[in-house]
Amino acid sequence: MTPVQAAHTVIETITQMAQEQRPLMLRVVPQDEVNFWKHYPPKDARDKFCRSRWYYHVHAAGSRDEDEHGHFHLFLHRTQLPEGLEPKVWPPQREDAKAHVTHLVGLSIDKVGIPRAWFTVNRFVTNEFLFPADVMIDHLADFNVDHTAEDDCVNRFVTAMVALYREEIAQLLRERDERQAELVAEFGAEAAYEKASKVEVLSQIPIDLDAKLGSLDLD
Repeated sequence: MTPVQAAHTVIETITQMAQEQRPLMLRVVPQDEVNFWKHYPPKDARDKFCRSRWYYHVHAAGSRDEDEHGHFHLFLHRTQLPEGLEPKVWPPQREDAKAHVTHLVGLSIDKVGIPRAWFTVNRFVTNEFLFPADVMIDHLADFNVDHTAEDDCVNRFVTAMVALYREEIAQLLRERDERQAELVAEFGAEAAYEKASKVEVLSQIPIDLDAKLGSLDLD
């Protein structure tokens, strides 16, 4: 998917959500049943073809930015990476890390359903198999969640957002690795990627969707 194709999909899905008066979060989280920290959907949204996945969750008040409703965590499955490629960092309990995913990026959503920020997280936050930024960047185009069992509008929106912001996500992943190197120097190779570091978010950029769409020739 090219950036222009992705832009058209983002516009189309946001327009559809507005016309149906069902914003993004109400397509993911039950309106009368918001459980903080819970995954929505409970077993994650998994693409039936490529195995990319997403889940959405909401942090409790006081542990999230005031204008954030919640955020998506987006993943590639290890099978989407070259066979035999070793992670940079393994989960401490490999046998318990059954998802076999690597975290691509987080997508923060504001209280009316509009994207507000991209961010990356430390390894322990999602218990991922951590791969270097250059590996993740090489496979950004492989992320696709168009075919999960969840809301089609949400699926297509998420896939398109990653395609639209590929360059920005690539830079975030590079900054993630730079921050991780600093943490290794400060805490040591083992603690840097775990809760002992007490560092969750490693890089972040705000999203100005209007400006991004305006930078492209969409005719």
